[in-house]
Amino acid sequence: MSLRVMSVDDSKTMRDMVSFTLRQAGYSVSEAEDGQKALAVLRTSQVDLVITDLNMPNMDGIALIRALRNEAKYRTVPILMLTTEGDATKKAEGRSAGATGWIVKPFSPEKLIEVVKRVCG
Repeated sequence: MSLRVMSVDDSKTMRDMVSFTLRQAGYSVSEAEDGQKALAVLRTSQVDLVITDLNMPNMDGIALIRALRNEAKYRTVPILMLTTEGDATKKAEGRSAGATGWIVKPFSPEKLIEVVKRVCG
């Protein structure tokens, strides 16, 4: 069975890129355009990895990570931040919220697959 990944980003172009890259590598991908929508989907299904943008309307990536880490089934699921922010303060905030790793946009498809493989064992 392929790994299930949730891609959360307010940019449709970015979601399409992430989804295309991961599907090409054999992953099953679901998408949401903000943290609130992602949370609604994730409460009724299970994924093996969440990749979220940082800056989004309604609920940003940090708030999404905190909300997921409060749910038993997502306490240990890897969560990657995919963002244009390379700022150390934001990285620290992401880590303290429970982010597993950080990918800075723009990214190469190879880099994304490499990081996904690393965090998903």
